[in-house]
Amino acid sequence: MLPITRRRLLAAMALSPLLWQQSLRAGTLDAQRIVALEWLPIELMMALDVVPMGAAELFNYRDWVGKPELPASVIDVGLRTEPNLELLTQLKPSLILYSSGYGPSPTVLSRIAPSQGFAFNNGDGKPLTAAGVSLMQLAQRIGKVPQAQAHLQMFDDFIADMRARLAPRAARPLLVMSLIDNRHAIVFGKGSLFLEVMERLGLQNAWQGETNFWGSAVIGIERLATIHHADAICLSHGDETLMQQIAATELWQSLPFVRARRFTRVPTVWFYGATLSAMEFCRILASVQEA
Repeated sequence: MLPITRRRLLAAMALSPLLWQQSLRAGTLDAQRIVALEWLPIELMMALDVVPMGAAELFNYRDWVGKPELPASVIDVGLRTEPNLELLTQLKPSLILYSSGYGPSPTVLSRIAPSQGFAFNNGDGKPLTAAGVSLMQLAQRIGKVPQAQAHLQMFDDFIADMRARLAPRAARPLLVMSLIDNRHAIVFGKGSLFLEVMERLGLQNAWQGETNFWGSAVIGIERLATIHHADAICLSHGDETLMQQIAATELWQSLPFVRARRFTRVPTVWFYGATLSAMEFCRILASVQEA
């Protein structure tokens, strides 16, 4: 066995390039000049109390994400899939954040500024767990590790409190859905953020059918008729007129959870978010239960 002092010396030598790079990044990166091209990285930043200088699709962000709210000072840099590269160049960001596998090529972004990508789902169907890892990765990059640690501890305490508060809801499965158009809805199941949150809360998920890599499935509204003995919440996204049109149809009125008056429209929560979205989802469930 190596002497303890030598082991430490060898470990320090092995880690020194990484430590130097992290120190350099934390010391030179301006956290006030970060641009986020996707909504998951925005949430990671806000969890660390860092407001992005720029973000993509703010007009859609308000309808589909809602919280955390962004101040008017945040610059809209265009579409998530096709940001304004000229504007990005002019802004001279210290760091560009994106979602892995979505939007412009990382090679293109790296020509403008240092870039970092985050995956919503790393393939194991645990996006909430992945979000915690991503939060720490971002915190290490921008020198906010204590804030990340405090946030994750707060989140664990919050979930523990909500599990006790929502215990009465465990008796009946919950369908989480949102409307797409007058014929289709999106539902959430295996591999979704909402399912992992529900599992931590001890709740049952009503949708047991197919899902995609993101944990969601777009289905015909008629398939909702297969959901029996369940509560249903519908996440709104500025679609009140669409809801009124669908609610007037015989098909909708025949759905089991509608007939049983176990359907509730609720404010939007980002489907593919992280800890802040998970907490907002919990608050909504509590408000529905206590209404």
